[in-house]
Amino acid sequence: MSLIPYFFDDFGFRRPRRLMDQHFGLALTPEDLLSVAAGPLLSNDYYRPWRHLAAAARDVGSTIKAENDKLQINLDVQHFAPEEISVKTADGYIVVEGKHEEKKDEHGFISRQFVRRYQLPEGAAPENVESRLSSDGVLTITAPRKVPEAIKGERKVPIAQTGPVRKEIKDQSNGTEEPKEK
Repeated sequence: MSLIPYFFDDFGFRRPRRLMDQHFGLALTPEDLLSVAAGPLLSNDYYRPWRHLAAAARDVGSTIKAENDKLQINLDVQHFAPEEISVKTADGYIVVEGKHEEKKDEHGFISRQFVRRYQLPEGAAPENVESRLSSDGVLTITAPRKVPEAIKGERKVPIAQTGPVRKEIKDQSNGTEEPKEK
């Protein structure tokens, strides 16, 4: 067996990092530190992050569904209050912004901000874009398609608040349903 792959290994940096994901700025987990320290000992060929796969199933994150009759965008914005989120249409795009000012927590100060732009699909009118915010922090934006019209200009899109969007899963050991935990 050759040791060359270990000399040129990037010490676990092949795995996706949390720098650009939904959880940026949150506390590190022990696995985040272990993946860098273990390096070649836990290569991707042998290590299966089952805990992270289960967490990914619970996390709605950011999903986009482009169907024939509509475009639907789901964003996990649970770290923002409803008044800190805005959705608007501008020049053929849906623009979603979230920002909360610097706050003090037990480790210092924290502030978060994001801006996401999604191009309106052909046939979707900016005035028909709707958004809903569930009680568990999932923002759903829907742009129904219709006959193309002018897509220039800007319009503020109101956010309607709804109940939880997370689905319940069945406990496979006894067949009962349990709510997913965050």
